[in-house]
Amino acid sequence: MTAKNLATVTTELIESYGNTAKNVINAYRVGNERAVSYVNQSWAAAVKKTGTRLSADVRGNAVAAQKKITALYAQGVTLTSDGADVAVNKAVELAEKGVVQVAANASRFEKATGVAALNTLAVAAVPAAQAVTKVAVKLEAQSVALANKIAGSAAKVKVASVKRTVTKKAAVVKKAAAAKVAA
Repeated sequence: MTAKNLATVTTELIESYGNTAKNVINAYRVGNERAVSYVNQSWAAAVKKTGTRLSADVRGNAVAAQKKITALYAQGVTLTSDGADVAVNKAVELAEKGVVQVAANASRFEKATGVAALNTLAVAAVPAAQAVTKVAVKLEAQSVALANKIAGSAAKVKVASVKRTVTKKAAVVKKAAAAKVAA
């Protein structure tokens, strides 16, 4: 097993929290879809229960009004959850780019000054970061269980995933920074 650097572990932590956020967003989306379905069924049953006490036009209008209201509500849920997904994706992307940039700048700083204190500190922080990442992965798994529980037994929510390409970028940026310092 190869030793991971602080940037890689931090990136994994960011991705795990991003996945957890996406799972919570999915739970919100699915929970609201179930609620809308329940309200529609309950409303239709209540209108049907009134029988002939209400005219056919009134019953039809009541059902049509309920469908419009729930359609607007569902559209609001879709817009907010899609917006939250976009925001999480952007936050994860920016955080990962920040980690890559900090790692590259720290490497350049150490090369320029000849002081390896940042690297020593980063190496010392890796075990703590790995421990936090393990906790975050457990939290992520629990968020999947929550989303599945909200979705009900018939549906299974897919684990959110984020592209894990930043670790490769970090190595490329680090090599490029080392090449600039050497030149």
